[in-house]
Amino acid sequence: MTDTSFLNEVRINLDSALESIEALAPLIDPNIHSCGTVRPHGEQELRHPEKNFYIVGMKSYGRAPTFLLATGYEQVRSVMAYLTGDVEGAKEVPLELPETGVCSVNSASSCCDSDIPSTEPKDGSCCGSPVLARLEIINRFCCE
Repeated sequence: MTDTSFLNEVRINLDSALESIEALAPLIDPNIHSCGTVRPHGEQELRHPEKNFYIVGMKSYGRAPTFLLATGYEQVRSVMAYLTGDVEGAKEVPLELPETGVCSVNSASSCCDSDIPSTEPKDGSCCGSPVLARLEIINRFCCE
């Protein structure tokens, strides 16, 4: 169990099973979702009862292993938009995550099957993004 004792003075709402933010738990439940099927989420799903208090990034997912860095970046962008008064900007969550071989059960799928613009990488992989290239290498190791 995660030690949240340092948050005793703050009103938080955590899911009892995942230890993630309660509103986020059904969206990230690893029994239902892989990291490629978690829908984009932002400030509203990350909000706690304590005014202007948020847990973002990997810690927002508690025990769920479906977190991706791109998700965390979008969480931070959305929360910061809200905190600076851009409520409409906080509601817009344009993140589109590719199905990667690491996240899906289809081992034929890879980051190269997505519509992400690719550049010619120096490492010989088919993906232009260094993060996606690493995922492709892991996919080859795990799934082939």
